[in-house]
Amino acid sequence: MKKHDMSFETKLIHAGYDSGEFKGSLAPPLFQTSTFAFDTAEQGERRFAGDEEGFIYSRLGNPTVRMLEDRIASLENAEAALAFGSGMAAVSSVLIALTNAGDHILCSQGVYGCTFGLLKMMEEKYQITHEFSAMKSKQQLLDAIRPETVCLYVETPINPTLDLVDLTMVAEVAKEKGISVIVDNTFCSPYLQNPLSLGCDIVVHSATKYISGHGDVIAGMVAGSKERMAQISMTTRKDLGGVISPFDAWLLLRGLKTLAVRMDRHCDHARQLAKYLSNHSKVEKVFYPGDVNHRDFAISEKQMKQPGGLISFTIKGDKETAQKFMNELNLIKIAVSLGDAETLIQQPATMTHAVVPVEERFLMGIEEWLAPIICGLREPGRHPKRFRSSVYENKALTRIERNKKEDVSNCLYKKQV
Repeated sequence: MKKHDMSFETKLIHAGYDSGEFKGSLAPPLFQTSTFAFDTAEQGERRFAGDEEGFIYSRLGNPTVRMLEDRIASLENAEAALAFGSGMAAVSSVLIALTNAGDHILCSQGVYGCTFGLLKMMEEKYQITHEFSAMKSKQQLLDAIRPETVCLYVETPINPTLDLVDLTMVAEVAKEKGISVIVDNTFCSPYLQNPLSLGCDIVVHSATKYISGHGDVIAGMVAGSKERMAQISMTTRKDLGGVISPFDAWLLLRGLKTLAVRMDRHCDHARQLAKYLSNHSKVEKVFYPGDVNHRDFAISEKQMKQPGGLISFTIKGDKETAQKFMNELNLIKIAVSLGDAETLIQQPATMTHAVVPVEERFLMGIEEWLAPIICGLREPGRHPKRFRSSVYENKALTRIERNKKEDVSNCLYKKQV
């Protein structure tokens, strides 16, 4: 069966691998090798010259890594894909490959904190400038694009405010201007959103997150046209060296097989938790693209299969109130990632986005009392009737007494996360 005839769920298991080529092995084999032997010196010469297909050195290509790349390309409806040693290795390799000194990058209103740090470094060291835009209309985009703008860099949903960007609209403007659109698709995974199918040029993932799904891999992925992927592969990936190990690629292939069922559970969990939190007196505001009152709900309906497995909300109070709240949690862990089986929570203003200056954080909508909940794989359907936490009790409770209290909705606190 050709890959374009497969359903998404079938591609997760079969795309990019033919067991007949590997002695019938059901599981893709792990090629844990740094280099490859040539039959002759002449063959080595041909491969280095690009006159013959074949593996040379695992920094340049590896069979296990190639299987992963082929599978991601299939899932993102791309011609080709590349694997990297981290999400930031993927982002930096793409941005450096596409820019030169004096160029300009137009970004969505918010980006991951380390992406912000990379953009700042590129401006300080190489005079590659950047600017942020809400990207809410064609005219707003056209007004922000400069003669030296070479690409639009978009997160949607934006980390951690969960604002959305209309990718079809952005792609139309970029095409009119002859510039590229790069989309960080980490929060959706290929299961919920396919930016290339909406007209964008390059998609990047922190594969550490939903693609892995088990919290035991650091990796990144990039997908796009064969021409673009070849350019990035033979320049910034090869020379900067941010490559993935064969073992990590093998783990990602294993994790991908359950992506669809995992994402459905993450989304079910988030949907019910968002409803619970939106009616709670101690919660100031909930940010969830699946809420009909979310300002970008229509975009979510148009370009996402489901609204995702992450919710952000603001707690009534201040930074310290939010930290006390997090410190009361038991089964929900304070950690900066997503896509794992566990439910996690963090404080972006002091953690993932701490590198962003305060003024710019507030422009991005990142308040100190904003807390994203990354919904895990627990049963989403059971919630207690009461919200209990010593943070909001009139009297202080001892640790033993607090441990007797129920966690919020069995998701926010201690029961059945």
